[in-house]
Amino acid sequence: MQTFIDRFRYNAKRASLVQSRIKAMEKMELVEEVIEDPTCVFIFPTPDKLRPPLLKVEDGNFYYEPERPILRNINLAVDMETRMAIVGANGAGKSTLLKLLVGELQLKEGNQYRNGRLIVEMFTQHHVDQLKLVLSPLEQFMEDFPGHTQEAYRNHLGSFGVTGNLALRPQYLLSGGQKSRVAFAMVVWRNPHILVLDEPTNHLDIDAVNALIIALNNYKGGVVIVSHDQHLIATVCDQIWYIKDTRFKKFNGDFNDYRRDLAMGKL
Repeated sequence: MQTFIDRFRYNAKRASLVQSRIKAMEKMELVEEVIEDPTCVFIFPTPDKLRPPLLKVEDGNFYYEPERPILRNINLAVDMETRMAIVGANGAGKSTLLKLLVGELQLKEGNQYRNGRLIVEMFTQHHVDQLKLVLSPLEQFMEDFPGHTQEAYRNHLGSFGVTGNLALRPQYLLSGGQKSRVAFAMVVWRNPHILVLDEPTNHLDIDAVNALIIALNNYKGGVVIVSHDQHLIATVCDQIWYIKDTRFKKFNGDFNDYRRDLAMGKL
């Protein structure tokens, strides 16, 4: 956290993130020694640079039936500097919005611009559930992404803490957190310019969550997150957007401000 503060102290775009870390560190107690677990690591690859705009939606509407809109008035732009959290009640349309961003769904009305070279990848629990449990992580990569060396696969898996015999073990023997690591490794194999994450901390223990936070803060691409994890949002995201009554709006404040206004009935 101190390294992040030192690096971005004079970066206007990261000012709110720097301030949130300064406040968090003021509440911490120093410990004499930290024993690091080398398996608690996430390292996202660095994507190629693309000039903005990368992904833009203007006056977007989505529905399955015109008289029952799901999302209205979608206006947003995502580039490689974006650190966006999307919040709202369950069933408000958050996952639908993510599917619109990655192209799984198409707007019914409005305009969407997408850079022709843009690579967007989304992580959801679905990716964990769809792992072939009889295969090892290495075999899964060899089957899904053929044409590379075992060393390349193992190096990539190693950047997510899936090392040694763990990469050779059938996935039905892996814990939920270990499966999530494999799924993350698969999602970023193509070096995406934008990462879209739907509840990414499910099944991750606190060390893995912190490793994910560090990786996201060092990642050179854009990040869009749907999560109920306050710590993740507060330490990664500098924009809060919320969905209420089918409307998609930007919140002027941090996550603590959002929770306070929500509790007071202002939203």
